[in-house]
Amino acid sequence: MPRSGGDPREGQPRRRSPIAVARLVRLHLRRHWATLPGRLRLTRTVCLLLGAGLLALIAVAATGLSTTWDAVEKRDAPRTVAATQLDLALDDMDAQAANILLSSGDSGTGAGRLPESYTKATGFYGDAQETISSSLRTLGAAAEGDPATEATVVALTDDFAHYQELIGRALENDEHSGGKEAARADYRRATDLLTGKLLPQARKLVDANNAVYLREYTSARSDLATQQTTEAVLGVLLIAALVLLQVHLARRFRRILNPALLAATLCAVVAVVCGSSLLAVDADQLKVARHDAFDSVVALSRSKAIGYDANADESRFLLDASRRPVYERSFLEKSQQLYGMKGASLGSYDQQLAETWSAYQRDHGDEQFTGEYRRELDNITFAGERAAAEQTVEAYAVYQRDDRTFRRLVAEGKLKEATVFCIGWASDTSNAHFGVWMEALDKVTAINAGHHAQAVATGRDALSVRAPAAGGALLLAAGLLVIGLRPRLAEFR
Repeated sequence: MPRSGGDPREGQPRRRSPIAVARLVRLHLRRHWATLPGRLRLTRTVCLLLGAGLLALIAVAATGLSTTWDAVEKRDAPRTVAATQLDLALDDMDAQAANILLSSGDSGTGAGRLPESYTKATGFYGDAQETISSSLRTLGAAAEGDPATEATVVALTDDFAHYQELIGRALENDEHSGGKEAARADYRRATDLLTGKLLPQARKLVDANNAVYLREYTSARSDLATQQTTEAVLGVLLIAALVLLQVHLARRFRRILNPALLAATLCAVVAVVCGSSLLAVDADQLKVARHDAFDSVVALSRSKAIGYDANADESRFLLDASRRPVYERSFLEKSQQLYGMKGASLGSYDQQLAETWSAYQRDHGDEQFTGEYRRELDNITFAGERAAAEQTVEAYAVYQRDDRTFRRLVAEGKLKEATVFCIGWASDTSNAHFGVWMEALDKVTAINAGHHAQAVATGRDALSVRAPAAGGALLLAAGLLVIGLRPRLAEFR
């Protein structure tokens, strides 16, 4: 009979300490290493484990890259672009509202109306309104799950509804006899809402969405750097183990080469090269997409919105005489944001621009001006980009000279001539030169946007070709390794 009160652990497996387990493993390995078949099996196991690790690494990297490219192409870039379009459309809508009021002629009668300017301003106003509504829907859907961004979109949507109400009231008053002054008052309140709430909120969305893209890019690049190092280590170890196995077989079995093992080694080399090139190409294309291309897209989109807002300040200057000093200062501030020069005033701006631009053309390292155009000129990467960027600055300089002509006409009391010069559509007007400036700006933006799309496509192509090639080569190498060692191991049965 068993004794009562015995040790309760009796009959249970004895737990071994980690040190004891390590000793047993070492002993087991020594026993295997002591015989040739054991060494062959152990080396085969090591090679298979290294290959499996490399395969897992490539699979993880490929999955992560696929997710990253999806985010860049379908979420990060479109959201940021939508936010910049919203910013631009708000500026444009306000400018066109001012242009409608300027070109509509006398309230009620329409006498003195500028038909072409009125018709085009009305059409552009409607286009801007549609763009804003579409951008708000896009940004609202994209903001789900982000409380701060959701709150900004909701606030912007509510404020935009109020803004439309004010502009609608201004346009309605303008149609009534004697309603021009009431229309100006409503427009003034709408512009205050635009500058005080709508534009800061829109630019906050640009910064927020751009920051998300930048964070995800930084994280992806960091992961790729770690994966490149790990892939190189695993690849070198795998190839080294296969080469050593080939040498060992040649010495012990008096054969020069094992064909299957040689093929396995070549497959391993192919896998390592494909995996390495995949990580290197995608890391490079991520940089091209984000820093070389998209940084410029954002800077140029901001500059376009600022340009539209500055152009609107000229229309506001004409429409609301009581605020002319305010709009004149605002125009200069926006000019400095685009092409900033220390101590520049409207009176000295043209001359300083000409001097600093000449200095820059002689030496691209010259740093006498700042602003969004400087940001773009310091990030020139692609063929044709510098010429297009320089053409943009030169078109901007023409527009700035037009502004001084416009202000001189106003100062001389030639308000009708100033209005036609400001919002007319003849080829020698400020409005036409503004269009030339915007076309040049769009050309630079298109170059960068095109290279952003090309970088995404190149990264995806590398992923779709090199990842399967590396994985297939590793699996083939494992099969060839097993086949190559089977005859040798069979000799010891």
